[in-house]
Amino acid sequence: MTQTISRTTTADIRPLWRWAAALILPIGPAAVALLRFLLPYDTADDVSTITSKIVGHLDRSSTVLWLAYIAIVTLVPGVYFVSRLTRRGAPWLTGIAVFLMVPGYLSLPWLASSDAFTWSAGTAGVGQAAIARIADVTHGSVDVAGIAFVVGHVLGTILLGIAMWRSGVGGRWAAVAVAVSQPLHLISVIISSHPLDLVGWGLQALGFAAVGWAILRMPNDEWQPLP
Repeated sequence: MTQTISRTTTADIRPLWRWAAALILPIGPAAVALLRFLLPYDTADDVSTITSKIVGHLDRSSTVLWLAYIAIVTLVPGVYFVSRLTRRGAPWLTGIAVFLMVPGYLSLPWLASSDAFTWSAGTAGVGQAAIARIADVTHGSVDVAGIAFVVGHVLGTILLGIAMWRSGVGGRWAAVAVAVSQPLHLISVIISSHPLDLVGWGLQALGFAAVGWAILRMPNDEWQPLP
C-alpha cells in the first residue's frame, strides 16, 4: 500500500499587511496638504482667475495634479485601515464616517478634472478666454461631486476623529488632530489661507500616522485573527 502525504504551508503575510497599512495611512492627507499649499489659485476665485493662474504656473499646476492622483489612490484605503480599528469600540460612528468619507473621496477625480483640462489646454497653447469659457460649463455630476466631497470629508473626518477618541485608537492627541483637521481646512478655504490649509490636512496626516504606528505595534492576531 502506498500512502501519499501532502502538506501545505501558508506564509503569514499579516506583518506585511500591517506595514502596508502603516505606510499608506498618512500618504493621502499629506498629499492633499502639499496640494492645497502649492495650489496656484484660491478656491473662491472665479473661473477666469483660476484659468489665468493655472496657465501662468503650469509646472506648479502639474505638481498639484500629481499630488491629486496620489491622494485619490490612497485616501480611501487610509479610511479603511483606520475604520478596521475604530469599529471595534465605536461601530456606529465609524460606519457613518465611512459612509460619508468614502463617497466624498471617490468624488475627487471629478473635481480634479477641471484643473487637468485647464493644464492640458494651457500646455497646448489654447487661449485663456477659450479655456475659461469651456471650464465654466460643468456637468451636473461635478456639482454633486463637490457637495459629496465637502460634506463627506469634513463631517466624516470629524466623526472619525471622535470614533478614534472613543475607541482609543492612535492616542487622544491623534483623535483630536483628526477631528479638528477638516474644520481648519474649511476655515482656510473661507479666508483663503494656504498655510492654514497645510496645517489642517497636515494634522490629519499626523493623526493617521499615529494610527499606523499603533498598527505596527499590534500583534498579528489582534490585527487579523487567523480562521
